Amino acid sequence: MDFSEKLLTLRKAKNLTQEELAEKLNVSRQSVSKWESGQAVPELDKIVAISTVFDVTTDYLLKSSEIDDLSVKTEMLEKQQEQMLAREKRQQKIRECVLYGIVIYLVFFAVWFLERALFWDYIFWKSDIDIWSFGIVMAEFLAATAAVVFVCARKLKGEKR
Repeated sequence: MDFSEKLLTLRKAKNLTQEELAEKLNVSRQSVSKWESGQAVPELDKIVAISTVFDVTTDYLLKSSEIDDLSVKTEMLEKQQEQMLAREKRQQKIRECVLYGIVIYLVFFAVWFLERALFWDYIFWKSDIDIWSFGIVMAEFLAATAAVVFVCARKLKGEKR
C-alpha cells in the first residue's frame, strides 16, 4: 500500500471528509484529493501533521509494511463492527418500544370494550351521555398515548447510559 492508499484508508477509518482533513491540515480540499489520487505528495511538514492527525508514525505513512496495513484494516473492521452493534442495539430498543406500545393500546381497547359491555344499557338509553362517553374514551386514549410516550422515552433514554 502506497502513501495515497494509506491516506485514503486512514481518512475513511476516522470518518473524515476530504474537506475536514484539509481544515485540520490547513490545506485545500484539492490538495488532499491530489494526495489521495497519487497526483502529488505532501511536503514533509504536512506528512508530520498527517501522522499526528491519524496517530500513526511517519514511517508507517512513507514505508510499505504488510503488518501496518493489516493493523489499520483490522482497526477499520473493528470500528465498523462497533457501529453495526450500536445500530442493532438501537433497532432492538425501537422494536421493544413498538411492542410496549402495542400492549398498552391493547389494554386500552380491552378497557374500552369492557366499559361498553358493562355500561351498554345505561349508555344506550341515555342519549345525552354520548358526549361524556366520548370524552371518557378520549381521556383513556390520551392516557394510553402518554403511557406509550413515557415508556418509549425511558427505553430509548436508557441507551445513552
